[in-house]
Amino acid sequence: MQVNDIHPLRPDTEEFIHIQERLAKQIDVSRPLRLEDLRTVAGVDLAYAGEGDSETGFCHIAVFDTATMRVMERAGAVGEIDMPYNPGFLTFRELPLIVEAAGKLETVPDLFLFDGNGILHPRRMGIASHASFFLGKPAVGVAKTYFRIAETEYKEPGWEKGSYTDITVGRETLGRAVRTSAGVKPVFVSPGNGIDLDSATDLVLSLTGPESRLSIPVREADISTRRMRREWEKEQK
Repeated sequence: MQVNDIHPLRPDTEEFIHIQERLAKQIDVSRPLRLEDLRTVAGVDLAYAGEGDSETGFCHIAVFDTATMRVMERAGAVGEIDMPYNPGFLTFRELPLIVEAAGKLETVPDLFLFDGNGILHPRRMGIASHASFFLGKPAVGVAKTYFRIAETEYKEPGWEKGSYTDITVGRETLGRAVRTSAGVKPVFVSPGNGIDLDSATDLVLSLTGPESRLSIPVREADISTRRMRREWEKEQK
């Protein structure tokens, strides 16, 4: 697939906030979008090995046919991570590998699901929001852990599948804590771009099976990045 050239993939650190604030003004999270509207959905995840100056990243994208929920195509990328982790700027570590992996796809997914956040971010620019501009498609963030913004805590949803509580910062609802399976920890859903919060919530619930609290595409990407890391680690011995 063709990936958009939105900004340099390794910009100077002093440009990070400017880039995020510029792109945040272009985000649209008002669009209803149903699973029935989508023919393909891709799950995206990254894993890491090593630390400090010898850190390596592994990105996997798994594209699913929504009619059969079978994997249609996979693409991956492995590379050195040359930027240290900095809360709020994770995207700049991950974009180079995401762009490389997406560029290998022959299928153009209708929507991307990320293991991470969308607008649930101090500047509304989590990985799902930021990457959506490069990918040119709607995106949703499905995070396993809560990224607290402005000291805002979340309330636990009910224990049955489909229960959720809104996460509101100031006067804006940025995401939800969603119980995707009965009795398990919630995930944190936020629209990235090109889709509204209700649709993002419904989509994540529709794509989550009984075997995991993660949606099927994100779970597959998560499993695959860990497999890529294990194989890489064997090769280093």
